[in-house]
Amino acid sequence: MRPTRKRDKPEPPASTPRAVRADAQRNIEGLLEAAKAVFATSGVDAPVREIAARAGVGVGTVYRHFPQRSDLVAAVFRREVDACAAAALALASEHEPGEALARWLWRYTNFIATKRGLAAALHSGDAAFDALPAYFQQHLAPALKSLLESAAAAGQVRADVEPNDLLRAVANLCVATGDDGAGHSKRMVGLLLDGLRYGASAATPEAASPPRAGARRR
Repeated sequence: MRPTRKRDKPEPPASTPRAVRADAQRNIEGLLEAAKAVFATSGVDAPVREIAARAGVGVGTVYRHFPQRSDLVAAVFRREVDACAAAALALASEHEPGEALARWLWRYTNFIATKRGLAAALHSGDAAFDALPAYFQQHLAPALKSLLESAAAAGQVRADVEPNDLLRAVANLCVATGDDGAGHSKRMVGLLLDGLRYGASAATPEAASPPRAGARRR
């Protein structure tokens, strides 16, 4: 029998594929973050090279992961929905119910600002985007419902608000454009939050929302 040559011995599993997958995932995350920023400022028709430059990769990398522009637009939208939904659980674990709800609504307001950059594409009739409204609904409505129920049980907001109505209300309040668009949206959502708290105070006086910092209880 011939002696087994070194090259005939089974080689240990290579670690290269894992490294490639990790690099690819980092590239994808970087591309999605860059696309989100570019879409918000320049719209979804911005040059691919602008997105690639912001992400620090070549144009070929963009097309390798997202062959069609619609693939990238849909991926950005789903990523932002996922992050907004996940924020509800994180905020609920870090803050009391009324504060968690308020912080999430501000987070959602920021999401709507990003979505505005995607609006033209999402309502273009392109079949690639047909599933996105349902994705939005299935992820954000349950997240908000949990926060609303906890805050209502704590007597910090009124208990007769439907999650879908509140999602739609905030979105409608964020349609302002121009130099003061963002400021206007924040002021309007602040008034909406005050209305939620007022209803709770009227129904259960002893469960009114906590005083603001520096205020005294009577």
